[in-house]
Amino acid sequence: MTTTTTQPSTGEDAQFIAAVPPRPFGLVRHSLVMARRSLIKTMRTPEQLLDVTLQPIIFIVLFVYLLGGAIAGDRHAYMQFLLPALMVQNVLFASAPTGVSLNTDIKNGVFDRFRSLPISRSAPLIGGVLGDMIRFVVSIAVMIGVGYALGFRVETSFLEVVAACLLVMFMAFCFSWMFVLLGMIVREPGAVQGLGFVIMFPLTFGTNVLVPTNTLPGWLQAWVKVNPVADAMEAARALMVGQGEVGTPVLKTFLWSLAILAVFAPLAVRAYRRKA
Repeated sequence: MTTTTTQPSTGEDAQFIAAVPPRPFGLVRHSLVMARRSLIKTMRTPEQLLDVTLQPIIFIVLFVYLLGGAIAGDRHAYMQFLLPALMVQNVLFASAPTGVSLNTDIKNGVFDRFRSLPISRSAPLIGGVLGDMIRFVVSIAVMIGVGYALGFRVETSFLEVVAACLLVMFMAFCFSWMFVLLGMIVREPGAVQGLGFVIMFPLTFGTNVLVPTNTLPGWLQAWVKVNPVADAMEAARALMVGQGEVGTPVLKTFLWSLAILAVFAPLAVRAYRRKA
């Protein structure tokens, strides 16, 4: 019978291992890996994109052909007024399921596995939000594609349209952190979705999405003037069809988005860490 002796690590070896520095940009790398996981999950279950493919079509057809003649007297003119604002509305709606998805992962124990990995604590949240941005791209593409098929036409430059799309996507990215926070503090995915609709309906319909602001009652005009979503809709109209001023709505949308991100992203990360 033979015996094997194991030599303990020497002090020099231990010091060498301890001296190995961590790889740089760990949070960025970990977040991108998590974003890739979220994107793969979406691609393997494409029915998750049904809302951002069917909802834009339903909204365009419903509002243009139901309200266009009554409000604007001309469906094409109403399409030019409506579509940029509907794009903002639908992309913001597309940000809500991010919180539902993260809450589902927590409920199913997926995040327990993430906590055991040598990754940054906030990486699963950042990665989930980044991965779900594919929903914004699909919503915008469907909205513009269907709009063009029904008669919508861009009246500005290509770069201005790209700027409008990027601005709306950035705002939706920032709004996503509101729903991530809900996903961290609410116990059931269905409750996250229900609260998301309660938040999004007054923000997106209490705007000038369907009619000009000056046609609204005074109390509603006061709400529209302080509603960041209304600013985003004015910015999208100015950049895509040249209706209204460009600079002020774009700046206000950008600043509102940064403020929302600065408030809700740290709160969501803190809520997630408290669960660990």
